[in-house]
Amino acid sequence: MRQEEVFKALADPSRRRVLRLLQRGSMTAGELARKFDFSAPSMSHHLSLLKAADLVRTERRGQSIVYSLNTSVLEDVSRFLLDLLGTR
Repeated sequence: MRQEEVFKALADPSRRRVLRLLQRGSMTAGELARKFDFSAPSMSHHLSLLKAADLVRTERRGQSIVYSLNTSVLEDVSRFLLDLLGTR
């Protein structure tokens, strides 16, 4: 796990909202963008940071890229935080 990239990605409320949306199921970049009030380049930037942190996975379906939550990285982050807090 790349902790710095993960925590940088999680630091932004919009990116945390993207992850919450993806908890419900996979979505295309366009579907995600319609949930926000910022430009397509801004959405692309947020998705790029989430992908670099390995928090989301991508799959090409035709001309669309579908994003899904990478739960294994989130589980690793949870374990790290629990260890850090000494609650495990």
